Amino acid sequence: MKLTRREFAFSTTAATLGATTPAPRVAITMDDFRWRGIPGGDPKKPNRALLDALAKHSNLKAALFVCGINVDQPAGRQLLQSWSDAGHIIGNHTYSHPSYNSPKVTAASFGADLLHAEEILKGFPSFQKILRFPFLKEGDTAPKRDAMRAFLAAHGYRTGHVTIDASDWYFDQRLHARLEKDPVFDTHRYREPYLEHMLDRATYYDNLARAVLNRTIPHTILVHYNLLNVLFLDDLLTMFERNGWQLVSAETAFKDEVFKRQPNIVPAGESLIWALAKESGRFEAKLRYPGESDEYEKAKLDRLGL
Repeated sequence: MKLTRREFAFSTTAATLGATTPAPRVAITMDDFRWRGIPGGDPKKPNRALLDALAKHSNLKAALFVCGINVDQPAGRQLLQSWSDAGHIIGNHTYSHPSYNSPKVTAASFGADLLHAEEILKGFPSFQKILRFPFLKEGDTAPKRDAMRAFLAAHGYRTGHVTIDASDWYFDQRLHARLEKDPVFDTHRYREPYLEHMLDRATYYDNLARAVLNRTIPHTILVHYNLLNVLFLDDLLTMFERNGWQLVSAETAFKDEVFKRQPNIVPAGESLIWALAKESGRFEAKLRYPGESDEYEKAKLDRLGL
């Protein structure tokens, strides 16, 4: 795989690691639970496809971070129950998915939105008080950041950090737009660009973790509940395994001490590894902001006609 200039400084890959160097590990964490956004007449079919992909890989247990608005009616709750029954973590992704970096969103309003979601989610047996911040934005000012950290601690929450950030949401957005123009478009054309993107981002953040922490960690990769992953989640998991990555449960990953870290940066958020690199002050020339964005992927997908 060709490395970008930004990644050249961290060009160790699973294939080139020495025999005594721990192999990279990764857990699946999935955001939103936007089941209405997946086309097709029966939402149970794509839901089952995602669950089956995880089960196929040694019954891998993920963490599903759910927006309350997607499960505030019987149909959504029924779909979510299947994830709880399968033993996947159900985490809180707020009720309405507000960006905490927005000047219009206060600590009080964000906290109320979070607790609204909790009222809906807490009845599921696999629910845990883990918050995944929407857009990975944890506060645009130090007072807002610290106010929410205090709120979470007071309510028994921890942050469900992402360590490997990526833009699967943008690939999915492009896929939907393409299908709207051409309903018989070959969706398989998105497979290789998507897998290449995810391995590229995973390799980058793992090598950054090794540089910042002097070790690899059990990573949490960000994917979304969307059509793209209905089509390719099994391929994604297979790709990681074939490239020397060990798949681990989200429960295992979140036990690592790194997930207790609270980087002292503003704006707060992004990948936890990105934030720790930013806090260190040693990687300024190698960090872009935001860490991931559609603007970084647009030209490549344009060239591919996707």
